Amino acid sequence: MASIAENLEVVRQRISEAAKKSGRSVDDVELVAISKTHEASKVREAIDANQKLFGESRVQEARIKIPELPSNLRWHFVGHLQKNKIRHALPLFELIHSIDSLALAQDVNRVAEEEGLHPRVLIEVNVAGEGSKFGFTPDKLREQMETLLGLPRLSILGLMCIPPIAEEAEASRKYFVELREQRDSLQNEFHVDLAQLSMGMTQDFAVAVEEGATLVRVGTAIFGERSRPKRE
Repeated sequence: MASIAENLEVVRQRISEAAKKSGRSVDDVELVAISKTHEASKVREAIDANQKLFGESRVQEARIKIPELPSNLRWHFVGHLQKNKIRHALPLFELIHSIDSLALAQDVNRVAEEEGLHPRVLIEVNVAGEGSKFGFTPDKLREQMETLLGLPRLSILGLMCIPPIAEEAEASRKYFVELREQRDSLQNEFHVDLAQLSMGMTQDFAVAVEEGATLVRVGTAIFGERSRPKRE
């Protein structure tokens, strides 16, 4: 079985090849190593392979794991953020990928004001309109974008999506194109910089890079299959 360092090398090479194929610089793409459900010792193996950016999706798990690890690491929150976890999450993460409703954005803005923080966030778009997924529909996001941009504590840096699970990576391409095109449209309409596109996971990150991803969220291809998470 390949080591975490070897897995990281393969993932980085695939990102590099996809960037080159699409005429992009590999420096424009950041790899977020998704360490959720994996113990701190596995994260340390990734650190030894020069990985510094990690993603977690459960606040309780992150509150235990992050203090066990070097303080120079960078952490992103990639899961659904529950209202009662906002206050704990904001100091831990440099970027929240998953602002999935106006109500959540308003709650984060309120807590950030109370805590004296200025969180950096991405807006999650439900590109396929799946009932089982969180996120704004494209129409709802356009309708509420002005209100979102008016929240004074939030720095909205871009968009995020999770396409439907598919057998073939190519099936995700149309959703990545849709997210990029929506980003471009919102930038033009609202005169705002939404440079970050968080899209692509283990099964389809190379396609996401070809279509403009600036952040790819890769866990299984680096750390192996996840352990069963404990309930919060």
